[in-house]
Amino acid sequence: MKGAVAIFLFFLSSSVSFPGGTIAAQAKDNGVYIVYMGAAASTNGSLRYEHTQLLSSLKRKGITLVHRYSHSFSGFAARLSEEEARSIAQKPGVVSVFKDPLLQLHTTRSWDFLKYQIDLEIDSSPSSDSDLPTQEYDTVIGIMDTGIWPESKSFDDKDLGPIPPRWKGKCMEGDDFRESNCNRKLIGARFYVDPEEATADRTPRDTVGHGTHVASTAGGSAVPGASFYGLAAGTAKGGSPRSRIAIYRVCSQEGCRGSAIMAAFDDAISDGVDVMSLSLGASAMAIPEVPRDPIAIGAFHAAENGIIVVCSAGNDGPNAGTVVNAYPWILTVSASTIDRDFESDVVLGGNKVIKGEGINFSNLDKHPVYPLIYAKSARQSQALESEARNCNPSSMEAAKIKGKIVICDNDDQEFSKTSKFEEVKDLEGVGLILVDDEERSVASIYGAFPMTIVSSKDASEILSYVNSTSNPVATVLATVAVGNYKPAPSVAYFSSRGPSSITKNILKPDVTAPGVAILAAWRGNDTAGTPGKAVPPFNVLSGTSMACPHVSGLAATVKSRNPTWGPSAIRSAIMTTAIQTNNLRAPITMYTGTAATPHDYGAGEVSTTRPLQPGLVYETNTTDYLNFLCYYGYDIAQIKHIARNVSADFSCPQDSSSDLISNINYPSIAISGLDGKRTKTVVRTLTNVAGDDATIYMANIEAPEELTVKVVPSKLEFEKTGQKQSYQAVLSLKSSAKEDLFGSITWTNGQYKVRSPIVVISKSDHM
Repeated sequence: MKGAVAIFLFFLSSSVSFPGGTIAAQAKDNGVYIVYMGAAASTNGSLRYEHTQLLSSLKRKGITLVHRYSHSFSGFAARLSEEEARSIAQKPGVVSVFKDPLLQLHTTRSWDFLKYQIDLEIDSSPSSDSDLPTQEYDTVIGIMDTGIWPESKSFDDKDLGPIPPRWKGKCMEGDDFRESNCNRKLIGARFYVDPEEATADRTPRDTVGHGTHVASTAGGSAVPGASFYGLAAGTAKGGSPRSRIAIYRVCSQEGCRGSAIMAAFDDAISDGVDVMSLSLGASAMAIPEVPRDPIAIGAFHAAENGIIVVCSAGNDGPNAGTVVNAYPWILTVSASTIDRDFESDVVLGGNKVIKGEGINFSNLDKHPVYPLIYAKSARQSQALESEARNCNPSSMEAAKIKGKIVICDNDDQEFSKTSKFEEVKDLEGVGLILVDDEERSVASIYGAFPMTIVSSKDASEILSYVNSTSNPVATVLATVAVGNYKPAPSVAYFSSRGPSSITKNILKPDVTAPGVAILAAWRGNDTAGTPGKAVPPFNVLSGTSMACPHVSGLAATVKSRNPTWGPSAIRSAIMTTAIQTNNLRAPITMYTGTAATPHDYGAGEVSTTRPLQPGLVYETNTTDYLNFLCYYGYDIAQIKHIARNVSADFSCPQDSSSDLISNINYPSIAISGLDGKRTKTVVRTLTNVAGDDATIYMANIEAPEELTVKVVPSKLEFEKTGQKQSYQAVLSLKSSAKEDLFGSITWTNGQYKVRSPIVVISKSDHM
């Protein structure tokens, strides 16, 4: 993917060896190691003693302790030498020791679009908003990110009641942040810094903007009249506008340290959050194993404590196998578009209009009066033609660019579109038309400079005009927001795809949600905005970072209506009620217009109302997660260190292998390595959450011609809330499959539809 869109957090780590691979040295080594000791079985005081004893065993004074973990799991982060880290790793009770990784950030109308999508699904919505029960439970959404701008209207606490008495968190004071900056909406604010980093921002205040945007998307209060300099005007609100927000500042301009993320998880679990939202994760090229993955560790312990963890899937698309945050105790979210387009058109001589994409506030004449040039025609003598047509730095003659609108290709990987943008501006070009099929589907902000992006098909028409005209002219129009855009949703090109490199036997991502050109709150001191305009209180960003908080807000709403539900029930409700069609009533597509698959969108686009009353749920319990670790290759001794409550009689199943991962009670079904010589049977258990009325559900199967799916039994009867019923899904191939196959099992009683996607992957999980 192209670096200009990379706002999701990429995993940048110093060189660390661990079973299964090596993380290349990309980030500055801060000399800190994380010592993870598994579940916290002792009291806080005894854990501190254990940590002190471990450090004392090194027989060196003056070791800097960076963070201590002692609430729900045990461990610490300290500045150690490689030899000291190796020594501690051999001590009893230590699960893993690994270098402190640096993660980089994965970077309104979207909620209205999701509600509108429900209306397109006929006879499958059990109730209207007015039929739903009022909010019963005061949910708290924990946001791990770059901090928060508390003065934003999105965090106004008007009409909110007292802070829930169960809340144990706090508002840490720091640079330009006081306890009084918190209120009944923003009820918690913490920050995490290395005590030896003199330049670190010691404050929960957001100096980047990303955390403010994410927090308001998840749980921001309704703000009428929101817009980005007049574009995308409307009411901005979060997915759960009455939820409370707690911010955990684990990221800075440089990135997000794994040691801080683990400290934030430890605090958040103790504080009493209900939902954790993380728009960050590892690069698809360097996914660590569970005991060395700060997010996997923290999310596992959060799930043990009844907290649902929602994470972005990553921005490494559109390549297959790039999804991250793919462990079964995490709800993983990909990004899709909404029915709004930011259109900046090109007008050619003769008033031919070519549609373009981008956000600019062009002051060019609306008539085509500006000379138009293809960048390769301005090539400097020493530059390659490919360099010039891509508008690479130092490849074009300034005299030929000055005063003209420049057509630039974007088919190299050497320079970002930002570099091309700056080069044309520096050479005094008056506008830029960038040719890029991927970027054409995502609106980026270019400020006052007239820049737009066109598809390669439309670029051919522009170049045909240039080549057939002695004095070609054009103009680039200022952006207008186009509503009711079709088709939508489509899967964003940057969104990471499945299957997961962790295992092909769990479908990831789980769902998709709006993540393209999302309007949300922004920091109030942004001096790098559009010249001549005031700091915008709202901004437009794209990334799986933006998709994740949509689902975090939805999860908080589901929890508020169903306070006794655990994290897996909430995840199941969101997945089994998801939508697979767009606003043309056709299957969801990719940005190219071709059909998307569950590898792109998981179970589908989230619904805002159906998860509140799903009828049945798949509950994935602790034993499922322990079995996952067994199947993945961990032994019982390691598992008993990692997990908090492992029964004395628990043992790993005999002949554990990754093939058995398909059998954990997950809301989707994924099977790898199925061939024509064998049949695969998986078991699933459903729990009734629809009330005590007797009801019968029938199984409806959708499968491609090559795949046979049999459900036994095909009828399930429920008589009371909480009742469980199991079924087997027996899968076999009629003929060998060269490509992955997709289908579904939907249980319906006429009122509810409970859908599980099926993915059969031709390659084995071992390949």
